[in-house]
Amino acid sequence: MKPPRFDYVRAHSLAEVTHTLAAEGGDARVIAGGQTLVPMLSMRLARPKVLIDIMGLSELARIEATENGLRVGAAVRQATLLAHPDLARLQPLLAAALPWVGHAQTRNRGTVCGSIAHADPSAELPLVLVALGGEVHLAKRWRQRSVAAEAFFLGLMSTARADDEFVAGVTFSAARAGQGFAFREFGRRHGDFAITACAAVVDERSTRLAVGGVADRPVARTWENLDGTALEDALNDFAYSLDARDDLHASARLRRDLVRKLGAATIAEARRCRV
Repeated sequence: MKPPRFDYVRAHSLAEVTHTLAAEGGDARVIAGGQTLVPMLSMRLARPKVLIDIMGLSELARIEATENGLRVGAAVRQATLLAHPDLARLQPLLAAALPWVGHAQTRNRGTVCGSIAHADPSAELPLVLVALGGEVHLAKRWRQRSVAAEAFFLGLMSTARADDEFVAGVTFSAARAGQGFAFREFGRRHGDFAITACAAVVDERSTRLAVGGVADRPVARTWENLDGTALEDALNDFAYSLDARDDLHASARLRRDLVRKLGAATIAEARRCRV
C-alpha cells in the first residue's frame, strides 16, 4: 500500500518544529529514523497531514553525560548510542539491552527517542528507561517539561505527550558505585519484539525489576533485597499483577512463568555484576 498524501517539512530549527506542531496539533507527526512510522504510513495506520523531519537538527543529535545521567537527543540513532565509547561505563544496562533492539540494519536508522515516543510495550528501550527511573523531555512552543518515565507511558502505544509537543530527548540515569545491572529477553527470534523482557537494577539495599511485553506498558517493582521463597513470592505476585493475556505469540501462563523464571535469573545476574 501507499501512504495517504501529506505535506513534508524538513525542519531547520527547533522553533520551526514547535511552531508547526502548535499550528497543526494532532494532524502533524514528527519523523526521525522512520523505522516504525514509515510502515505505519504505508499501511495507513497513521494519517498525518504534515510530516516534520527533525534529522537535520544537530542540536538534537547529541549524547551528553550530565549530573542526572546520560541525555540522548531525539536525532540520536540507536547504533550511534550503542557505539558510544563510554556507554558500558556510564550505563551498563543500556549497553546490555541495545543489541536486542531490532537488527543492525534497523538500529542504523532507528532513533532512541523514536522508540520511546512509539511506546510499544514489548520494546526494549522504554523498558530500560522505566527500570532506570529515567525522564522524557518534551518540547513545545515557548515551553519544555520533563516527565518521569513511569508517568510518561500510559498504556498501549499511549503516552503523556500532548499533540503540540514532541520528544526532544530522554535521560537515562547513570550507573552509581555499588549497583548491578542485567537484561534478559525471551522472543521467537533475536531482533523480534520481546514476548517477555526483564531489566534489573540492584544495590546493597534494594532490588528493582522492570518487565516488558506482558502488560500494556513497561512496569517496575522495587523491593528490599529478598532471597529464597520471599523473592519467589514477590515475583509470583508481580507476575499476576500484570494482567497477562493470551495472544498469537504466547499464552498468559507462559508470560507469567517467564516473569518468575526470567525475572529471578535477571536479578541473580545483576547481583553478580555489582561493583
